Amino acid sequence: MDLTKLFQAKLFQSKIFKIAPLIIGGLIIILLAFSLGLMVGLQKAKFSRAWEENYHRNFAGPRQGFFQEFKKDFGNRDFLGAHGTFGQIINLASSTIIIKSQNNTEKIIVLDNQTIIQRQQETITLNQLAVDDYIVVIGEPNQTGQILAKFIRLMPAPGKLPPPPPLGQPGTPLLPN
Repeated sequence: MDLTKLFQAKLFQSKIFKIAPLIIGGLIIILLAFSLGLMVGLQKAKFSRAWEENYHRNFAGPRQGFFQEFKKDFGNRDFLGAHGTFGQIINLASSTIIIKSQNNTEKIIVLDNQTIIQRQQETITLNQLAVDDYIVVIGEPNQTGQILAKFIRLMPAPGKLPPPPPLGQPGTPLLPN
């Protein structure tokens, strides 16, 4: 009996017994990080697939879609941005906006009653947006390849930013000496 207690006491005080939980904890953290990466990649892949499969419904294109060659050779192309975009408004409707994004793809943005639209610090309504305005959209993908907007910011047209006010004018910060 004393031999068993002596063996257990030495086992619990050994370096291996003290290091093993750290190694197991590290492996669990690595597995959790890997799982999170898989979930993000899967979400991006689902959005890209849904966007391609519903392109003809969203933009009245051919029934089989425009991307038959794209399916055959995905190549080194990136996935489409599922959670947001930037672009120029080309069509406005009561609850949707169609924009032309940076890479000349058209994206449908769906709005709901929780979508926030801002111009600088001012909250505005959908009626205050116009065709040819530039917007940044942040949201989440839906099952039909559209972006459900959570936040939209109206931006000045590229290259048309107003110049900053001259230093020393009221309301402008002074540079430190």
